[in-house]
Amino acid sequence: MSSENKKEETIDMLHGPLAGKIFKFTIPIMLSGILQLLFNATDIIVVGRYVGSNALAAVGSTGSLINLLVNLLVGLSVGAAVATGFYFGAGKPGQVKETIHTAVAISLLGGVIFAVLGLSLSPLLLRWMDTPGKILEQAALYLKIYFLGVPAMAAYNFGSAILRSLGDTKHPLYYLTAAGVINVLLDLLLVIVFSMDVAGVAIATVASQAVSAVLTLRHLTKIDPSISMEWKKIRISRSKLFRILRVGLPAGIQSTIFSFSNVMIQSSINSFGELAVAGSSASSNVEGFVYNAMNSFYQSAQTFTSQNVGGRKYERISRVFLNCALMVTVTGLVLGLGVWHFGPSLLKIYLPGNEAAIAQGMKRMSVIATTYFLCGLMEVISGELRGMGESVLPMVVSLVGSCLLRIVWIATVFSAFRSLTVLYLSYPVSWILTSAAHLFCFFKVKKRLVRSMEREELAEALRKG
Repeated sequence: MSSENKKEETIDMLHGPLAGKIFKFTIPIMLSGILQLLFNATDIIVVGRYVGSNALAAVGSTGSLINLLVNLLVGLSVGAAVATGFYFGAGKPGQVKETIHTAVAISLLGGVIFAVLGLSLSPLLLRWMDTPGKILEQAALYLKIYFLGVPAMAAYNFGSAILRSLGDTKHPLYYLTAAGVINVLLDLLLVIVFSMDVAGVAIATVASQAVSAVLTLRHLTKIDPSISMEWKKIRISRSKLFRILRVGLPAGIQSTIFSFSNVMIQSSINSFGELAVAGSSASSNVEGFVYNAMNSFYQSAQTFTSQNVGGRKYERISRVFLNCALMVTVTGLVLGLGVWHFGPSLLKIYLPGNEAAIAQGMKRMSVIATTYFLCGLMEVISGELRGMGESVLPMVVSLVGSCLLRIVWIATVFSAFRSLTVLYLSYPVSWILTSAAHLFCFFKVKKRLVRSMEREELAEALRKG
């Protein structure tokens, strides 16, 4: 690949206007997220239409538990992306290359460890979550097969995060599309033709994850030779491991504890019966399209900020934030209100003829979809903080402002006014409080960065003088 073609694949984040570049960078990420959900939605739709609502509830009820066990790995990929973006923005290809090799090693090793943990712990946790007996066996089977694909999922997440941190958002989209098509075809073949029920969609998911991982890792060997991955050099560098963990570990812990609070909410939903679980699962799947569209701006904020911090372009950080905050708010409002307005029709795709479950799903949408833009704004500010290398602070703020609040809400408000609507209200309340706290931290951290740069410039001037 020529150097000219390689430049066309990436975006210069350090110079010139930002709005157009952020938009260009974000769209492929947004499409990747939407495609990922479309392919995941195929699992739910195929199961709901050709197996039944209990099977749909079984697959849907595993989502929060899967997130609980794999989000630490996803968080570590955030650390890999920030570290790679920092060194790339600073113009240090040798450091970029070493970071990539360390990140890939972490993804493969961590994926195996978490696959073992998932296989051993998931049956116990499903029972702890009060998963209804009618769907417990199917949910456990789905999880056991799903966790076999965690190493491939980790490799894809790390690899795509690295490519995006270098400014390449197109190739992760291409590889996800190829894997998704395979997922859809296998869903239809295994469930409809071979009648494999939830096992069929789980096998299809694992196979598609393996395809996306292989394609992504292969591409990392084809990028600029000065930073490309070489299989024989994959090993963990202590210094790069520390840098990845410094940002990634708090992000992973935050996501894991977030998932823990969601597991508690899922347990509360489970207590309302199979119809509530099925409706909530379908609604959550539809809302996921809105979340993934908004989350693309989180990734943009994080990547643009990390590169500009590495390039010491601190004056551009606030501009990155304002652009991403405006874009995510508009996106969240338009898509969230659209999903709520067309909710009954969308839910019928997942729950054909099941009006009772659709009504349960609309209870969730009326609260969460209409206020989802608040979650997007919260994520963008968190991405800014992580892009500046600050990960412990947003972790603590998120844990207190969102996770702890939700747990307290369940124990107090929900216990006193027991209904699904009151349960779902814990989400927008937590988003508002956490966003306000994140915004305060953003200005503090940015001010500290600018002061640090001024001290370094003064010290350099004194040395030269």
